[in-house]
Amino acid sequence: MVGLAAIAELFGGNAGTEELEAFYPIRPDCLADIPKTRFRPRVGKTLSARRWHAAFSEDGHLDIEKVLRRIQRGGIHPSIKGFVWEFLLGCFDPNSTFDDRNQLREQRSFLHSQCLASCFPPLIINDILFLRMVDHCDSTFRANHPRERYAMWKTECQNMVPVIGSGKYITRPIITDDGQPIEGEDCHVTSAVSDKKVAHWMLFLHQIGLDVFRTDRALVFYEDEANQAKLWDILAIYSWVDDDIGYVQGMNDICSPMVILLENEADAFWCFEHAMRRLRENFRCSTSSIGVQSQLGILSQVIKTVDPKLHQHLEDLDGGEYLFAFRMLMVLFRREFSFVDALYLWEVMWAMEYNPNIFSLYEQPDAALDSNSTQTLHAKELKRYGKFQRKNLQNGHTDKNCALSVFLVASVLETKNRQILKDAKGLDDVVTILGEITGNLDAKKACQNALKIQDKYLKKVRLYFYQKNS
Repeated sequence: MVGLAAIAELFGGNAGTEELEAFYPIRPDCLADIPKTRFRPRVGKTLSARRWHAAFSEDGHLDIEKVLRRIQRGGIHPSIKGFVWEFLLGCFDPNSTFDDRNQLREQRSFLHSQCLASCFPPLIINDILFLRMVDHCDSTFRANHPRERYAMWKTECQNMVPVIGSGKYITRPIITDDGQPIEGEDCHVTSAVSDKKVAHWMLFLHQIGLDVFRTDRALVFYEDEANQAKLWDILAIYSWVDDDIGYVQGMNDICSPMVILLENEADAFWCFEHAMRRLRENFRCSTSSIGVQSQLGILSQVIKTVDPKLHQHLEDLDGGEYLFAFRMLMVLFRREFSFVDALYLWEVMWAMEYNPNIFSLYEQPDAALDSNSTQTLHAKELKRYGKFQRKNLQNGHTDKNCALSVFLVASVLETKNRQILKDAKGLDDVVTILGEITGNLDAKKACQNALKIQDKYLKKVRLYFYQKNS
């Protein structure tokens, strides 16, 4: 992670010449083991700090159309990634002003301790009393912006497990399956936990810690335990808030870049939370289904349409459900690309899928426009959508599971078409062939091929419906 001095030069003309290694330094002992990075900022194509600054009006309105075009051509320079991601993920409205966004940032980081102190005197509380206390305090904040709740959620979690926010994290269980505290020198729970939600959450905290310890270990950034603890805090708090999904392995891979790119913890949390709004269903697994099953179904349909011979071969190998693509879709190719290339891939995907109503859809759903309607969208309005989303809207293709990531997997399969048809005699062979792409994929080419496959797929779908209805 670059220091404040580099960030201070954010809007300077020299930011684009900085070496990538200055932003994401690799531990010397890991240099030989990490995939080669292919992305390089390119003058005239990559969104630079200077062009990013120039895209704002005097009072802070962002020309999102201009920004999207630049990102889709060459990604984002590392010095401004975190700031741009907040817009791509819908944390901020491009139509907002600098003052509007400063107010939102203050609301994000609002400390809820004053409310707690005014409502209740200092005391040792059990989990049931604490939850009642939080419900009481939360009612005074329901009319305020929802981002104010992050500090309140953190306070909730700290009162239950004080290690949260301490700069440390846990990798050992803190309660038994029946809610009894596990005693020891680092005991974090002093009494039995009777509330089922609290107990379920606490049982996963050490697993989050184990995953955090393994996350992006090649990066110098995570040599600092305080940075690991920041990642753990955000994941722990998110799993408390979204108890329907909770924590699932792989969320650490999605959250880690936000922690690295955004220094403020609340900003990093909300960036991750907005990313999870897109991805959370990927992590919903049960004994009868997996989270990305719908996307795998779309992938099967796409390959069957654009490459029926490959699809039939996979069917013959009992791979027609495309389960071998599970990891690619679940964590958006984090394991197939280098760290830098994965970030580039994500931001290009988000730019291509961008919906100009995303902020309203998230923050004011009742007032938002129908994002699936193209009847009232003129050519000028369509330009404010990302390239991928625009094509879907123009073709009336609005299935949310038909994401760019599905076509990216399809492009990977197409690049390995001949090898799979020739050498794959079973599903293990398919997995082995696809495993060879790790570290060897070019993110830019993968996106270009994905768009070509989308075009081919949409044309064939249109032709099919035309023939069917004629």
